[in-house]
Amino acid sequence: MVLLKSPGSLPDTGWLLSGRVDNDGIKNTRLYKIFSLLAAMVLGLSLLTGCAGKSTEAVQAQEDAETIQVYLWTNSLYEKYAPYVQSQLPDVNIEFIVGNNDLDFYKFLQENGGLPDIITCCRFSLHDAAPLKDSLMDLIATNEAGAVYNSYLNNFKNADGSVNWLPVCADVHGFVVNSDLFKQYGIPLPTDYTSFVAACKAFEEVGIRGFTADYLYDYTCMETLQGLSATELATTAGRKWRTAYSDPASNTRVGLDNTVWPGGFERMEQFIQDTGLTEADLELNYDDVTGMFGNGELAMYFGSSAGVKMFQDQGIDATFLPFFNQNGEKWLMTTPYFQVALNRDLEQDPDRREKAMQILHVMLSEGAQSQILAEGQDLLSYSQNVSYHLTDTMKDVRSVVEENHMYIRIASNDFFAISQDVVSKMIAGEYDAKQAYRVFNAQLLAEDKPDTGDVVLTSEKAYSNVFHKNGGNASFSVMANTLRGIYGTDVLVAPASSFTGSVLQADYTKATARAMIMPNGLMSYQRTMTGAELKDTLRAFVEGCEDGFTPFNRGSLPVVSGIAVQVQENDGSYTLTGVTRNGQPLRDDDTVTVTCLATEKQMAPLLQDKSRAFERGEATVKNTWSDAVCSGSVVLAAPESYITLGGIKRYGR
Repeated sequence: MVLLKSPGSLPDTGWLLSGRVDNDGIKNTRLYKIFSLLAAMVLGLSLLTGCAGKSTEAVQAQEDAETIQVYLWTNSLYEKYAPYVQSQLPDVNIEFIVGNNDLDFYKFLQENGGLPDIITCCRFSLHDAAPLKDSLMDLIATNEAGAVYNSYLNNFKNADGSVNWLPVCADVHGFVVNSDLFKQYGIPLPTDYTSFVAACKAFEEVGIRGFTADYLYDYTCMETLQGLSATELATTAGRKWRTAYSDPASNTRVGLDNTVWPGGFERMEQFIQDTGLTEADLELNYDDVTGMFGNGELAMYFGSSAGVKMFQDQGIDATFLPFFNQNGEKWLMTTPYFQVALNRDLEQDPDRREKAMQILHVMLSEGAQSQILAEGQDLLSYSQNVSYHLTDTMKDVRSVVEENHMYIRIASNDFFAISQDVVSKMIAGEYDAKQAYRVFNAQLLAEDKPDTGDVVLTSEKAYSNVFHKNGGNASFSVMANTLRGIYGTDVLVAPASSFTGSVLQADYTKATARAMIMPNGLMSYQRTMTGAELKDTLRAFVEGCEDGFTPFNRGSLPVVSGIAVQVQENDGSYTLTGVTRNGQPLRDDDTVTVTCLATEKQMAPLLQDKSRAFERGEATVKNTWSDAVCSGSVVLAAPESYITLGGIKRYGR
């Protein structure tokens, strides 16, 4: 009724409020009471509406305070690792967001007020982390830091003795070896550098490549260079140089020393000659190399220990060998699967700090670390709290592990880029050892070039990237709504891991705009479907499906655009209970175009029904987004309330 809209919409009742009584006095008195009652009701409703608004804000503020955000460097950690961590802390609301494997990404968040509570990064060095130091907690006095072996913890100490980053278990790199080929041709397995070179020459004589690797990639170039000189880099002189290079407190660029590194390039040059590496090897990717190995065309390649199990499953007797340094020592090249750091702002709230420390404890636990490994890999941790159990995969490097000869690579952005440039040119025959040393050193000493990329996108407002049970994640909603326009679709559905949560009040260059999309193979899949089919699709995203992705907490529920969903939570599981479009319940016979954003693995169960085929986009979502943004045609859409969550409050199963 019109009378209930607002007090201002009531008819003029001033004559009643005067208390005048005419011949219809009784009637007027009744009207007075009725209108007074209606006015009171309207005023009450108005006040309740205001209270409800404040209540919503209060609820969201409480949710913000209770939520601890953990940024993951890769989508693969979203599959087993994140659900495990949440399951161990069912009363803590953890929001896992897939960020980027790039410390520059976190520098951008820091500069624009969006640094998360907990950060993980794989491509890491203290050198690159220096700008973040004052924004991160010092963990040196924690039990977690105390459990890390000193020989490894020293790699993470700042000049003042503080520690901001802690490593999880090691990803071990060395030589994957086809033992069957060695047996077939009567060639002894290498035990030192001399026998390694002899094996390469013996295989060459029978028309089989002894060794190569995927030198198309920067990390292979970098790790070969360092692995061949792990002995020297682990000496007092080597550690002294590494400390100087990595010192976050230093404002002076540090080049190569003249004690350790000249010999390092001589060893690299000798290795290239001994293994017969040529310019053609620079074109080899991972699939090329493993294909040669699997076909019996290659005896050894540089790779992860996971390769051993992969080939054993194919019926090839494979084993794993270390780097053979020329002085007789054996070393494994390792990199932490990631390093983890905590935002210093957590110290201002004891309750939030305590929750974050609980999360850190679980993240570094043996149970959590075992969730990171590829099938068949052994758990080799840097922590004394985690026991290692070597399987047959690592039987030939047991002594190396027991001697603690697990070298942690230098992995600054400079080292990645310069190693690829210089080592590639050494393999191509353009540089000898002395030239390579001089060029590498000069590039390290060259001043950083500031990011002068043009601004391609501006966000006038920062949006919350915390999931709220009434509304969802505003930042993710901005991204989903904007992408729905780019793809020209009625409805868009995406896993929560699709977006990095970086919609800040900021100017974005091409690099920072690309970083708004998660980095690991997100693709688009589109088809026209009925309302009934859309509901089935939504159930797969909300409730989970076999061999696909299953949400494991509130923050992992999907993001939708063009519709709104109602979801019931029950002890960590989720049920789709309603779908609306344009404010009305979605009808089964409605027809809509739907775009799903997902990785191939996440989408696989939905692609099995050939009668409901999706058309897969040719470009990744990241490239589609980047092209649209760089064209200047993108304006960020406003967020919408896309989800209502009811039921039992529990964050993990």
